[in-house]
Amino acid sequence: MNTDVDAWLPLSPAALHILLALVGEDRHGYGITKEIERQSDGRYKLGPGTLYDNLHKLLEDGIVEECKGIAETSRRRYYHLTAFGRGLLSAEVSRLDKLLRQAKVHLKPANSRI
Repeated sequence: MNTDVDAWLPLSPAALHILLALVGEDRHGYGITKEIERQSDGRYKLGPGTLYDNLHKLLEDGIVEECKGIAETSRRRYYHLTAFGRGLLSAEVSRLDKLLRQAKVHLKPANSRI
C-alpha cells in the first residue's frame, strides 16, 4: 500500500463523504448513508451500489477497516477509519481549506463590483 498521503489526493466526493461519516464513530452501511445525508443537509445521497463499491475500495486500500468485535454480535458490518484513513482525511480537509481560502480571495473583488 502506498502510504504517501498526497498520492491519494484529491479524494472522490463519495470517498470524502464516507470518511467524514466515519470520523466520529463506527457505523454500518445504512448508518453511513444516513450520516452523509445529515452532514450534507440532504444534498448528497449515496445509493447502495456507490456506497459499497467505495467501501470495498477503501477496505482494500487500508483506509477503512471492518470492526471485528461488533460484527460478531450483529448481523451488520460496522466500519471505522484506520490511522492512515484519519491522516488521509485530515490531509484532504487541509487541501480543501487551502482551496477555499484561495477561492475567497479571488471572489472577493468580483463580489465588490456587484
